[in-house]
Amino acid sequence: MRKIDYLCAGKIIKFTNSQIYKSMKHHYLHYLQEVMKHQWGDTAVSDYGEKQAYTFGQMAEEVERLHVLFEKIGIKAGDKIAIASRNCANWVVAYLAIQTYKAVVVSILQDFKAEDIAHLLRHSDAKLLFVGPYVWKDLQHQDLSQLTGVLSMEDFAFLRAQESLAIPTYEEVSAAFKAKFPKGMQPADFHYDIDPEALALINYTSGSTGSPKGVMISGKSLSNNVENGLHILPVEPGQRVVSMLPLAHMFGQLSDFLYPLCAGAHIYYLTKTPTPTLVLKAMSEVHPYIVAAVPLVIEKIHKKKLDPLLSKPVMKFFWYTPIVMNIIRNHVKNALNKAFGGQVRYFLCGGAAMNPLVEKCLLDVHFPLTIGFGMTECGPLISGNPPKYFKRRSCGSPVPNMEAKIDNPDPQTGEGEILVRGENVMMGYYKNEEATRAAFTEDGWMRTGDLGYIDKHQNIFIRGRIKSMILGASGQNIYPEEIEDKLNNQVGVGESIVVEREGKLIGLVFPDEETSKRMSLEELQALMKENLQKLNKLIPGYSQVADIEIKNEPFEKTPKKSIKRFLYK
Repeated sequence: MRKIDYLCAGKIIKFTNSQIYKSMKHHYLHYLQEVMKHQWGDTAVSDYGEKQAYTFGQMAEEVERLHVLFEKIGIKAGDKIAIASRNCANWVVAYLAIQTYKAVVVSILQDFKAEDIAHLLRHSDAKLLFVGPYVWKDLQHQDLSQLTGVLSMEDFAFLRAQESLAIPTYEEVSAAFKAKFPKGMQPADFHYDIDPEALALINYTSGSTGSPKGVMISGKSLSNNVENGLHILPVEPGQRVVSMLPLAHMFGQLSDFLYPLCAGAHIYYLTKTPTPTLVLKAMSEVHPYIVAAVPLVIEKIHKKKLDPLLSKPVMKFFWYTPIVMNIIRNHVKNALNKAFGGQVRYFLCGGAAMNPLVEKCLLDVHFPLTIGFGMTECGPLISGNPPKYFKRRSCGSPVPNMEAKIDNPDPQTGEGEILVRGENVMMGYYKNEEATRAAFTEDGWMRTGDLGYIDKHQNIFIRGRIKSMILGASGQNIYPEEIEDKLNNQVGVGESIVVEREGKLIGLVFPDEETSKRMSLEELQALMKENLQKLNKLIPGYSQVADIEIKNEPFEKTPKKSIKRFLYK
């Protein structure tokens, strides 16, 4: 295990990475600063399949060059600077430059419509925007007059600026940088002195309501998330990560950027849409140590490659036959591990519920799976455990400095809304006091909007969203997510949601691609009738599904790949 020297209370102390995060409590940028100094020549971030890459030293230099630029155009500490771009190494550089300048990052998903991004830029009071070409193509036609300037994410050059702004040339910025560091920038030449209580980030997310809110996250929240990530799933210098989650979403921002980078990992960013083919190709070439993904990724691999084999009667028999089952399960585990590069030690899932049968299969073969619970408003971690302590169907126990409890639990089931409080919880919604008040109880607990229960070991179990729960005719709580888990396991079902119509439950189904290609509409309808009969044998009488309706288009989804339920009736 590689050791790094850290200056603590005037003394040089040798720590392993895991000891660092147990022994020190600082802003995450202090940790990153030390990693930068001690891994100056090591590669930090790369664009997969492209030439763009930065060592930790080059990243520190580029951050300082952007500081020079910010100063020359009049940006002040506390100003809001937005980022709207696909994942790339320069996304990381821009983010770090903003926060180390003591400005506030405004994180906007690149998949939002251009008019929505323009609205969020106004709402956030952003003065500057870093934008990728994919977003700029449509955004450039919007009214952006309130911005001091727009910078290209490709090379940090100005794409647009207010007429009154004197845009500094590259030579002017270089001269100012050279004057600041006449001998060239050295590892000891910079220090990030940041107030952890200050606002660090405004993250805009569509959530489940379709109405984006600006979640205000402090440096303390980000720092506690980084420490918790490294405590739960330790990463060492030089280990590799392939980023497939959007950096503008808090799950991706923590798992594919902040926490592994603070440990000295080398992160590869997929700059194109992360299709299954691209993801698996990158995994096979990079050989990542840790993989963070939404359940949909591994569910697709399971359904396409494992389910046809494991669904055979003989395999079902051998799966539980002593001695033979160990051989079969090891074969499945090795195949999964190979698909993700062969060196995966942790496979972290979050953002949505995992199919129970897929989860059981992964745990049966001792795949290093763990599922966490989080939300943007907690930056994002609420709970999570290392794989060896992960309990099936749970989301782990609350991370350090976070608490969870059940509000008004049902006397029979112990279920109720999950409430949380602690260092990770947001400061509130930007310029939205009404929504902020609604998010908290009178005694300061934050409402998650999720229904569930907590066992005696503090493991959190989620049953579904409050807004999606359906009240049965006899007063039973019906969780559509649980029905969908079983419906999604039926032949030909790609994805589904269950809705209520006139007191009846209806399953909306988008068939999987292979079934759609080989079957006519009449054959699909017949198949879904068979699926309906099978489904209703698996669920209680009070939650029987009356009909299945076939959809011609995939369901619209949030950035974390959850279906936007509010769009479907």
